[in-house]
Amino acid sequence: MLESQGIKIVVIGGGTGSFALLNGLKHYTQGITALVSMADDGGSTGVLRDELGALPPGDIRQCLVALSRSSYTMRELFNYRFPKNSFAGGHSFGNLFLSALEKITESFPEAVGVASEVLNIVGRVVPITLDNMRLVMEDEAGKLLRNEHAISDATFKGKLMQFHLEPKAAINPTAEEAILAADIVVLAPGDLYTSLAPALLVNGVSKALGRAEAKVVYVCNLVTTFGQTDEFAVHDFANEIERFIGTKRLDYVLYNTKAPSEELLKRYAKEKEFGVKVDEAILETAHYQAIGAELISETIQAKDPHDTLFQRTYIRHDGEKVAKQLLKLYFR
Repeated sequence: MLESQGIKIVVIGGGTGSFALLNGLKHYTQGITALVSMADDGGSTGVLRDELGALPPGDIRQCLVALSRSSYTMRELFNYRFPKNSFAGGHSFGNLFLSALEKITESFPEAVGVASEVLNIVGRVVPITLDNMRLVMEDEAGKLLRNEHAISDATFKGKLMQFHLEPKAAINPTAEEAILAADIVVLAPGDLYTSLAPALLVNGVSKALGRAEAKVVYVCNLVTTFGQTDEFAVHDFANEIERFIGTKRLDYVLYNTKAPSEELLKRYAKEKEFGVKVDEAILETAHYQAIGAELISETIQAKDPHDTLFQRTYIRHDGEKVAKQLLKLYFR
C-alpha cells in the first residue's frame, strides 16, 4: 500500500462522483477535505430547500457517509430512504437529520459538524459556500433557465451555454483555507454542468486555485450526458472545467481506459449516453499531463426502490484505484 505521509487532499464536487473518490481516499490519508457543491435542488434535497428554507443536504450527506468510519448499519441509516407511501416518502434519513440540525443550531456548518461526529468521519466535509443560491443557465439568445434540477434536463444542442449563480455566492472561508493548504486538489467526476460548474463558479474559488501551490487534478467522467456532453472526449471535459475556472489551471487529467461491460453500455445507450472518447493526439499537446488507467468499478450501483424523487443506475469510478493514482502523482 502506498503511504500517504499525511498529505492534504481537497476534493471538489458533489454527489456520486465525490462519493466514490472519498470512499477510496479515506483508506490512504486522514488529511481529506471534501468541498461540496451547494446548488442541488432536485429530489429530496429540493423539497427540503423549498419547504424548510434549508441549505441543500443531499451531496453533503453522501460525502459524510463516504468518509464515515462508523458501522455499516449507521452508514446505511443515513442513506435510508423512507418508502413511497410513508409520511416522508422519498426522503433519506440523513437529509432530514441534517435539515433538522440546521434548524436547531441555526448554523449549517454546525449541523455538518454534528453529523461528522455522529458518523465518525475521516477528514472533514465543508460546504463550498454558505450562501443560498441557485444555478442559472443562459443560452445564446439570452434566455435564462434557473435551478440545477431543470438545467440537468435541458438540451444544449451542441452549444456551449453560459452559467452563473443567483444571487452571487462567496467562497466559504474554511473552503478557501483548505484549498490554499492542500497538496493536491481533485476535481471530482460528476455532472459537469450541475455539480462541478456551480462549485467552480463560486466567487473566490478560481482565485484560491490560482494562489494554491497544490497540484490540480481532474478525474474525467466515464460517460457522456445526452443533450449536454454528446460526443465529448476527455479533452472536451477538461476544456469546460478550465472555462469555469477561468484559466488553464489543470496539472493532470486522469481518465479511464477500461470499457464498462457490454450490458452496461447497452443500458446507457438506450438513454443515448456513451463512453467518453479519448483523442490521444490532442491530449499529447495539452498543457496538462493526461494519464490513462483502469479506473472503473466492477460493482454496479442499483437504484434505490424507495427513491421516488430521483432514480438512476450508475457506472462508477473505483475509489481505491483513483486514490492510488492520485498518490502516485503526489510522489512524482
